Amino acid sequence: MPNRNPSRPILAIAAVVLTGAPAPSVAAPLPPPMPPQRDGTPTEAACRAFGFDLSAPTRPPILHRGRPAPSSASASVQRMGPENRSEYAAPPSAPPPPPPPPPPPPPGSVVSDATVSGSRIAPRPPGFPVPPRPVDTERYPDATPNPVKRTADQPVSTFSIDVDTAAYANVRRFIDNGRAPPRDAVRVEEMINYFDYGYARPTSAARPFAVTTAVAASPWAPGRQIVHVGLQGYELPEGQRRPLNLTFLVDVSGSMNSPDKLELAKQSMNLIIDRLRPQDRVAVAYYAEGAGTTLAPASGNEKLKLRCAVASLRAAGGTAGATGMTNAYDQAQASFGRDKVNRILMFTDGDFNVGVTDDKRLEDYVADKRKTGIYLSVYGFGRGNYQDARMQAVAQAGNGTAAYVDDLNEARRLFGPMFDRGAFPIADDVKIQVEFNPARVAEWRLIGYETRLLNEEDFANDAIDAGEVGSGASVTALYEITPVGGPTQVPERRYADNRPATGGDPNGEIGFIQVRYKQPGAARSELIQQVLANSADGRVSAQPPEATRWAMAVAAFAQKLRGDPWMKADYGWDAVLEQAQGARGDDPYGDRAEFVQLVRAAQTLPERREP
Repeated sequence: MPNRNPSRPILAIAAVVLTGAPAPSVAAPLPPPMPPQRDGTPTEAACRAFGFDLSAPTRPPILHRGRPAPSSASASVQRMGPENRSEYAAPPSAPPPPPPPPPPPPPGSVVSDATVSGSRIAPRPPGFPVPPRPVDTERYPDATPNPVKRTADQPVSTFSIDVDTAAYANVRRFIDNGRAPPRDAVRVEEMINYFDYGYARPTSAARPFAVTTAVAASPWAPGRQIVHVGLQGYELPEGQRRPLNLTFLVDVSGSMNSPDKLELAKQSMNLIIDRLRPQDRVAVAYYAEGAGTTLAPASGNEKLKLRCAVASLRAAGGTAGATGMTNAYDQAQASFGRDKVNRILMFTDGDFNVGVTDDKRLEDYVADKRKTGIYLSVYGFGRGNYQDARMQAVAQAGNGTAAYVDDLNEARRLFGPMFDRGAFPIADDVKIQVEFNPARVAEWRLIGYETRLLNEEDFANDAIDAGEVGSGASVTALYEITPVGGPTQVPERRYADNRPATGGDPNGEIGFIQVRYKQPGAARSELIQQVLANSADGRVSAQPPEATRWAMAVAAFAQKLRGDPWMKADYGWDAVLEQAQGARGDDPYGDRAEFVQLVRAAQTLPERREP
């Protein structure tokens, strides 16, 4: 019953005091629990509030241990059922520390490293032994240089847009290590597209591309010309950028256990977390011998919670990449929205050795998932077992980008302000088609894009997949052409009926450019058309635009690195360097200055003597 006599408690306390009896304790009210911090450093204490014990991680669930892995693609890529999906499991425990290095060899037996000018790799300390080179299992897609084509026979060039830049950072890694890159690692278009060319910008999302063209004399082939085609994408204002539904899919297998792999991937993810908005959501999933989810989709304003999830990742075990993909698509579907950007960001060295490892089956699975509106981008790390071919295949199938992260500077470039170019799409299935005029152009070849070529009939077929372009991104393509009357490379044919026609309008245009694209989420494509022309007499400017001169310098560098047969043998590194030095222009971030140093370093590279 309620106390109806307010004087009774006072009297009772007074009686206790007078009698000397101990007074009853009066508990002070407990303060309300403090909410976890929204952002900060992921310390052990801070992360414990979110349920992450950074000091005592456990191994992830092994989905197929004790029973054979699925033998069919359908069995391995279907959605994970309750019997083999884990809600949360901490990542694998850290491996034991490596043994201390052996003592220095006796004087006279030390092998010193060659130092490459401009290298990012610090030289090995004197007296430190050179370790044995690990087994190299890196794989790259076959990219035989495009052939020269006679315009009268094949006047049309069609290819899918590619805004990837993985090849540039990977080539830089090889050169920094004092080694010539494998030829197939050098994709010319990715080297060229690493740089910003300052193209004129479109003003409306309704027509999201502006086309810039130029024609210049070829610096490495007298009598021929370079056609420069630049495509600049519309930059979405902040208010038009849709919420992000991201899933970090992190390879935590044993092969990722090195500073240039998992640790660099963690730094990369934290750079993305820096840019998240409250309306964005992120899940953190991982795979090793099995797959699991470290953090279910969380709001973009829970940055410390996300950082703790990332900090808890540790590398150990095999690599069940296909199982990891399945789990990641489950997580992306959990927060899926048609009004969102639904994307998986995969951080890996590309090495799969458990379950399905066939590139074609993985590619088909990712392509099927693309149709649901969930896209996949791949970021590669490390050396020695870097699987570029697989990452290129799944990124292209997933309407995503493929990039290589060789150091923290590259991570800052990819995941700083430039991250928006891949995160917020402005167009899907972007294709370019150039039709050359046989009255003006005798021969042509597309420089690069070997892995992005399409058939002529694919251009107008909306069922054919092509590349995605993000907010503010640009695309550059170069053709080398031989004007009519110039030094052709395809010999004259014996029979007159098989020879090119000699008529036509010599004052006509060089060619005709068409760009076909879909608005994000649309089923039908739209078309942009533009004439490609230069002066009627075929002459070109003695001083082409700076952007064209720079693109030609990068193209020359890349073609020399991979030994293109169409480059003149006497066009040496000094000529490439001179071309680049004359086109550096405004270089606020030092990207072009670094390229010049790469050219200098390439001059001193030893000849590649092994596969």
